[in-house]
Amino acid sequence: QWVYNILEKKAEADRIIHEDPDPCTGFVLLPDFKWNQSQLDDLYLIALVRRRDLRSLRDLTAEHLPLLTNILTQGQEAICRRFGVRGCQLRAYLHYQPSYYHLHVHFTALGYEAAGSGVERAHLLPDVIDNL
Repeated sequence: QWVYNILEKKAEADRIIHEDPDPCTGFVLLPDFKWNQSQLDDLYLIALVRRRDLRSLRDLTAEHLPLLTNILTQGQEAICRRFGVRGCQLRAYLHYQPSYYHLHVHFTALGYEAAGSGVERAHLLPDVIDNL
């Protein structure tokens, strides 16, 4: 319900950094609670997809490539505009198993070793796109 409240702007609307309203390829980008937003070394944002039928990495097929490329492209552009951090300085990834079952993408500063960002659990978004 927390995710749906964000997507419907019933909660945390003031924290949204970027949003794409498209029902198929859209998402909302907002800072993760783990990030204090004051230093860029531990930058951490989450992109929540608008679609409610995608729960995890395992639900993704080639049909979802436009969604994933949109998240990667627009997410990187929005972070660069807002925080001055370029796409080559970011890590975009999905967890499997996720901490909650609504598809979401993590964006972190490349040098930041966030919990769960290691290869045993994190799957880089560009790799997921290439594999699909």
